[in-house]
Amino acid sequence: MSIRFAAPPHAYGTRLAPQDAREACGIAANDNGTDQLNDPMLQAALRHFAQHGMAAARNARQQAHKAQRQGDQQAYLWWLEICRALDRRMANALDAEPRIGT
Repeated sequence: MSIRFAAPPHAYGTRLAPQDAREACGIAANDNGTDQLNDPMLQAALRHFAQHGMAAARNARQQAHKAQRQGDQQAYLWWLEICRALDRRMANALDAEPRIGT
C-alpha cells in the first residue's frame, strides 16, 4: 500500500489580500528601518566599492594605514569608517591595533 503525503486542501486555497500580505511581511530582518541612502559615508563607501570591487575593504584598510603613518588622523578616521561600512570585522581589528603617535 502506498502512502501519500499532501497538505490539507485549504493550505493552498487561501490567499492574503495585498494589504494583509504587506503587513505580514513587515520590515526585512536585515533592514535597519532607516533611510541611510543620504549618508555621505555610505555614498563614499559605495563609490569606493564600485571602484575596487571585492578588494574595497582591504584597500580602505591600506589607505587608513597610510594615513596613520603620515600622521593624518582625519584621513585615518575617514578610511576607517569606509572600511567599517564595507567590512565591520576588518575595521574593528584595524581600530584595535595600536596607533602610531598616540
